[in-house]
Amino acid sequence: MTAAARKKLIAAAREARLKAYAPYSKCMVGAAIVDSRGGMHSGCNVENSTYGATVCAERNAVAAMVRAGAREIREIAIATQKGWFPCGICRQVLMEFTRNPSKLLVHIVNSKGLNETITLANLLPRSFCRHDLLK
Repeated sequence: MTAAARKKLIAAAREARLKAYAPYSKCMVGAAIVDSRGGMHSGCNVENSTYGATVCAERNAVAAMVRAGAREIREIAIATQKGWFPCGICRQVLMEFTRNPSKLLVHIVNSKGLNETITLANLLPRSFCRHDLLK
């Protein structure tokens, strides 16, 4: 991905964050995905008073990607105020939509901009994924 395309991805995640519904935690999160076909999809977290019904930004972005007909994530940017990493459930969901977790780049964005880039393999080492079921 070019630097300009990555900048656009980060901007989309930051914009999605502003739409988050987080009245309980006040932790607004936005995520943006570029799929293997070059399409961009975004999502924000949507909290619920029961907490368990809350849906994270990353999973909402994945749902938007799937709805658009794509099935593989190329890169993802996740924007929070402080640059937090995705939760375990989101890491597992991201794993479902990559063929190579060592190449899927996860850009962690804070209020100042890009904070860190890490691969999904490093975020979720020794994971179990759909490829394991085919062995």
